[in-house]
Amino acid sequence: MLPWGRAVRAAGLLRLGPGAARRARCGPGERPVGRGAALPAGPDLRHFLRRDAAGETPPEPPPGSAPGAGRVYLETYGCQMNVNDTEIAWAILQKNGYRRTKELDEADVILLVTCSVREKAEQAIWNRLRHLKALKARRQQARLPLRIGILGCMAERLKEEILHREKLVDIVAGPDAYRDLPRLLAVAESGQQAANVLLSLDETYADILPVQTSAGGTTAFVSIMRGCDNMCSYCIVPFTRGRERSRPIASILQEVRMLSDQGVKEVTLLGQNVNSFRDMSEVQFQSAAAPVLSRGFSTVYKAKPGGLRFAHLLDQVSRIDPEMRIRFTSPHPKDFPDEASVLQLIQERHNICKQLHLPAQSGSTRVLEAMRRGYTREAYLELVHHVRESIPGVSLSSDFIAGFCGETEEDHQLTVSLLREVRYNVGFLFAYSMRQKTRAYHRLQDDVPADIKRRRLEELITVFREEAARANEAMVGQSQLVLVEGPSKRSPSELCGRNDGNIKVIFPDAETEDAAGCKAPVRAQPGDYVVVKVTSASSQTLKGVLLCRTTLSGSAASH
Repeated sequence: MLPWGRAVRAAGLLRLGPGAARRARCGPGERPVGRGAALPAGPDLRHFLRRDAAGETPPEPPPGSAPGAGRVYLETYGCQMNVNDTEIAWAILQKNGYRRTKELDEADVILLVTCSVREKAEQAIWNRLRHLKALKARRQQARLPLRIGILGCMAERLKEEILHREKLVDIVAGPDAYRDLPRLLAVAESGQQAANVLLSLDETYADILPVQTSAGGTTAFVSIMRGCDNMCSYCIVPFTRGRERSRPIASILQEVRMLSDQGVKEVTLLGQNVNSFRDMSEVQFQSAAAPVLSRGFSTVYKAKPGGLRFAHLLDQVSRIDPEMRIRFTSPHPKDFPDEASVLQLIQERHNICKQLHLPAQSGSTRVLEAMRRGYTREAYLELVHHVRESIPGVSLSSDFIAGFCGETEEDHQLTVSLLREVRYNVGFLFAYSMRQKTRAYHRLQDDVPADIKRRRLEELITVFREEAARANEAMVGQSQLVLVEGPSKRSPSELCGRNDGNIKVIFPDAETEDAAGCKAPVRAQPGDYVVVKVTSASSQTLKGVLLCRTTLSGSAASH
């Protein structure tokens, strides 16, 4: 699951609210029901494929109605997948005659792309709706209709409550219903509420090229798959985004080529479990053998044979543009098989970032079992050692949940010790928030008091920062290749960017030489690669001096 809430990275606190984007997975532990007690029924297929019990279908728009050229204001909450969903939704609306506005007061339609991973994420949306209620009332008095829509995971989870609470929301669309947005908006224009939250077994939006919401940006997200089959006991994603399905590789390559043509210099391949990617669109690969899991790892579902796998996709994507950096998130630790073809590609290709997200969730084997993560602490540590042997200098990030069901103080201290032993560069840390429909909701008790969750989370954050600072301090004196993103938010005389390990780097905005051979001094621009010598480090940021402007290929050739 991609995280949203109190997340901490070596590069800084994760920003929340509109436009916030990062990725991660969440997981709190469970506690078994007493021996001999009957287990309550857990989730089944009906949670994935829901139909109206009465067999009703959503209302059709009035005859002759069609999407108008209304102005749409979009707000994105949560993870990177939601950023990509926003771009897909906007591509569909733009094709149907809608115009984009960045001014709330100019909008005819306000769409919130929402997150449901924790209660705090949903509360942010309810708070925003209270603000929009006053705006809608003013517009109604002025006879200027305003339509408000809730899109994404929260729409999927809370359709009825969203529609009925104060009758403020006009449309509700789940993650698999964005193609239906023009029809839903047409229905809303007639004064009716409209909703579509049906989950799909095959929707990947493969034929829709997302429209970048930040024109001229240097980085972009590309969704390669949707949904998740892992069914970790704490995770709401399988119930809000449905079963796992992968885009055809051809459509992914087309999108990456388009981004390259637009000047994008870094692409992040997105999915809830990217390294279980399986493209079944080409018949000749449908009989391929199922992959072997990492040593000491298991899964709740049977191995799936057939299809082109993530290593093949990563290989093809990395060949498109030697000047485009490639990242991916979020993988599952179980899907790095011992033959390590993905790890070999990362080590060999100069444009695949030497950075891996390995979501641990807990350092306690007992809690990991309750979370249904499919591995022990020992198996996870063995994988970490294998990764570091395969990719020297790799940057590691992870997710952790404090206060999962039944977590004891001993369990918590095991997580603290794992943070110290691995020494991650980037971390996403959260207090557990129980979600309806999950296995934990049906079978476990959320029995760790809120004040203890907060205290444990603070301890994890403190330890993470201490160890991340040590990891980053090891880079002082080294030269780092940095992709320039733009001016530093704290100083107009400085620029910021990210190194290969996805750590923020700050350096002076000054003239420098061009390693490509330009004799005149140059100033670095967003999208340029520069070499920065690190002079100081913290748990969040590297600072340094600018040495030269270069290229991704040129930097690789010089090492």
